[in-house]
Amino acid sequence: MEYNPKQIQIIEVAERLFADKGFAGTSVRDIAQEANVNVSMISYYFGSKEKLIEALFAMRMGESRSRMEMLLGNEDLIPIQKINILIDSAIDRLMGNQCFHNIMMREQLSSERTPAISEHIRSLKLRNVQLMQKLIEEGQAVGAFRKNIDLSLMSTTLYGTINYAIATQDFYKRINGLEDMEKAEFQIHLKRKLSQHLKSLFKSTVTNEHHNQN
Repeated sequence: MEYNPKQIQIIEVAERLFADKGFAGTSVRDIAQEANVNVSMISYYFGSKEKLIEALFAMRMGESRSRMEMLLGNEDLIPIQKINILIDSAIDRLMGNQCFHNIMMREQLSSERTPAISEHIRSLKLRNVQLMQKLIEEGQAVGAFRKNIDLSLMSTTLYGTINYAIATQDFYKRINGLEDMEKAEFQIHLKRKLSQHLKSLFKSTVTNEHHNQN
């Protein structure tokens, strides 16, 4: 679904508030006030707070789907290059939008989960695994990737590693003596380290030893 600029503004404001205060702790009135619109406008566009967060997930998933479809259809790249782009895309997406990341993590760690959000998260995870499966099958078809690859563990490794790195940034700084590094510089540093680590790990996990692909 295509959203107009006003709808996108409301969705992005809601995203920030949901990340900061939680879904239950954010009212439609809070969103309207922050977005400088009438409550009636939110009702007109979305109908309810539940439909608003559904629109948020639809927008973020749509952005991700478009990138992945372009990647899958790129015939100029060999399979391991596509895996590497997938890794960088996941890092950029999660670290570049930490509000959405916080909504995901808050919901998954909460003892009182919101069923509608939990279902969106399950759908998002399933889609990520399905897209990864297509990349793996493409590599297996040309003999570049090994058989019997555990896609569930691959997905857990990719997204779990990034999520943990985001959640423990202060600890990472401390153990690596980076407390004085500026925030923007540290984000670049962490992205680079995650990219190098995950690409090396995935290459050793999925590729056949006789295929020397970079």
